[in-house]
Amino acid sequence: MKEKILERFLRYARVDTQSDSDSTEFPSSKKQFILAEMLADELKQIGLTDISIDNYGYVMATLPSNLEKNIPVIGFLSHMDTSPDMSGTNVNPRVVDNYNGEDILLNEITGLTLKSSDFPEIKQYKGQTIITTDGTTLLGADDKAGIAEIMTAMEYMVNHPEIYHGTVRVGFTPDEEVGRGVDFFDVKKFGAEYAYTIDGGEIGELEYENFNAAKALINIQGRNIHPGSAKDKMINSLLVAKEFIDLLPVGQRPEFTTDYEGFFHLTKIEGTVENTVIEYIIRDHDRQKFEDKKALIYDIAGLLNRKYPAGTVKPEIRDQYFNMREKIEPVFHIVEIACKAIEELGIKAKMMPVRGGTDGSRLSYMGVPCPNIFTGGHNYHGKFEYIPLESMVAATKVIIRIASLYAENYG
Repeated sequence: MKEKILERFLRYARVDTQSDSDSTEFPSSKKQFILAEMLADELKQIGLTDISIDNYGYVMATLPSNLEKNIPVIGFLSHMDTSPDMSGTNVNPRVVDNYNGEDILLNEITGLTLKSSDFPEIKQYKGQTIITTDGTTLLGADDKAGIAEIMTAMEYMVNHPEIYHGTVRVGFTPDEEVGRGVDFFDVKKFGAEYAYTIDGGEIGELEYENFNAAKALINIQGRNIHPGSAKDKMINSLLVAKEFIDLLPVGQRPEFTTDYEGFFHLTKIEGTVENTVIEYIIRDHDRQKFEDKKALIYDIAGLLNRKYPAGTVKPEIRDQYFNMREKIEPVFHIVEIACKAIEELGIKAKMMPVRGGTDGSRLSYMGVPCPNIFTGGHNYHGKFEYIPLESMVAATKVIIRIASLYAENYG
C-alpha cells in the first residue's frame, strides 16, 4: 500500500492543475482535464464502474456494494486543482527517507531550507518518509494526496472482497481552490446520502465546522486633477482606499486571529488617483458575527460616502459558502463513524474548526452532509509544503474503515 500511494502521489503532483481565480471559464484552467482523464483511466483499470467525466471536469465512479442488503450510499471526494497562490508548474517532489528530525535542504542552488525551528511540528515525524517541494513550487498535497488516498483505498477494497461495504461513490472536482469546486456538481448523479472530503491537514484531523465566507469588492471612484491645481478639487481614490482599510479593526486580520475567530483579509489593492479597487475575503464561524462583518463593510462605505461625494465608495459582497455544522449536526453519526475509524488505528481524532472551506462546506447545503478528513499534509499553498507518507497510509486506512463501519452499522 505504501509504495502504491507514493507512486500515485508523485505522478499526480507532477501534473500542473493550478486553477485561475481570474478566469470566467469552468473549469478555470483547461489543464485540469489532463489529470481528470488520467484518473478516469485509472479508476477503470482498478475495477470501478460508472466512470464518467463531464464537460465541467467532474470525475465520478462507483465501487459497487458487496452486501446482500441496501445501506446508505457514501462518497469520498478530493479536488484536482492546486492553489493559484504559488506555481504548480514543473513540480518536482523530493522524497526524504528516514527523516532525521533536523532541517531539510529543499534546493541546493538557492539554499532554501525547511527549518525545524520554523516548523517544529515536523520533528514528530522523525524516522518517517517526508515528501517535500524542491523549493520552487508548491507540492500539491492539497489535494492530490487526497486523490492518491481515495484511489488506493478503492483499489484495496476491490482486491479484498472480504472487506464488506455498501456502494461507495468517488468524486474528483476542479476549481475548489478558487471557491467554485461544486458550482456545477450534479448531486443527484453522484447519488450519495453522506460523503467525506479528504482534504484536511495533519494526521488525525476531522472537521465538521468551517467558516461562513464572503468576498467583498470595493470600488472607489476618485477625481483626478493636475496636482498643481488640485486644492479642494482632487479626490485621490488611493487615499480613500487607505481610509477604508484603516477603519476596519486591525485585530480582526488573519495574522491576529485563531480558532473560531473570524477576520477581514485584504487580498488585493489596485488603483490610481482616479479609481481604486480593493478586495477582501470575510470569514467567521459564527453566523451572526459573519453578518455583522458584512454590515461593517457597508457602514464604512456609507461613512465615506458622507465625507466624499455620494457614490464614491461602492461595495459589492458575494457570499461564497456557509458553516456546514448546521447541516451535519442533525446526522452527527457520520462524524462519529469517522472518529471511530481514526481512533481504531491508534490515532487521536483532532476535531477542530476549519479555518477555511472545502467542497464539503457547500455540498452539505446541497443535500449531502460532508465532513472533512485529514490527508496528512502541512504548510499548504507554498514552497514549504510537505507530507509524511505514513500519514497518507493512515488516511487511506481510515477511508477503508469508514466504508466497512457503514456495513457493520447498517448491515
